[in-house]
Amino acid sequence: MSERRPLIAGNWKMYKTSNEAAATASELAELVDDADHADIMVAPTFTGLDAVSLALNNSNVSLGAQNLHWEKEGAFTGEISAGMLTASGVIYVIIGHSERRQYFGETDETVNKKMRAAIEAGLRPVMCVGETESERDAGQTLPVLDKQVRGGLKGLVSEELTRLVIAYEPVWAIGTGKTATTEQAQEVHAYIRKLLAEMYTRDLADATRILYGGSVKPANIAELMAMEDIDGALVGGASLTADAFSQIVKF
Repeated sequence: MSERRPLIAGNWKMYKTSNEAAATASELAELVDDADHADIMVAPTFTGLDAVSLALNNSNVSLGAQNLHWEKEGAFTGEISAGMLTASGVIYVIIGHSERRQYFGETDETVNKKMRAAIEAGLRPVMCVGETESERDAGQTLPVLDKQVRGGLKGLVSEELTRLVIAYEPVWAIGTGKTATTEQAQEVHAYIRKLLAEMYTRDLADATRILYGGSVKPANIAELMAMEDIDGALVGGASLTADAFSQIVKF
């Protein structure tokens, strides 16, 4: 494992009412109270942000959000701005998750706009990249990731990216039970780090945390975290119960 401080992040997707989310957050905070080896984050739905923020008060678990809009305000029905997130105590924001790309028309261009908005608001962006199964089968994994990373970070300079987190999530491994082998994941993470060094500086590349996402669970987290370029995990289903997620945190 690298010297970069790991980040274990839970994406609760469209699960849990605000009361359910607050209860899970409270239970999690107790279970990981003594975990000082990693940063911890959970991202509930928008309706759960305030309740979870209260539940996590004075804990070592940070609050994340699952998305944001790039404008500060306006006639954008159903959207949430960066300022609304920070007012609810949000620290991290997930941007460009594959489900946003697959179902809601997210593109590299909109990811880039959202990255800019998040950075301007002082949020810590978790930018998601990853290939589909057909792209992997066609040998296009690295070109796809190259396009997504360059597109998402277009026009941003290294000074703006000191708190950047990238999450590699092979789309074929999300919610399928399939997981990239540790070797497959390490190869991609090393490639992304090399790409960041080419685009910016070696220092930025070395400092950037690159998470793995895709059917992460208690049984495979230790093996993944042993890889040099894997700096944590973006966890979906296994983050929905405090017990399972706390086991992942304590890898």
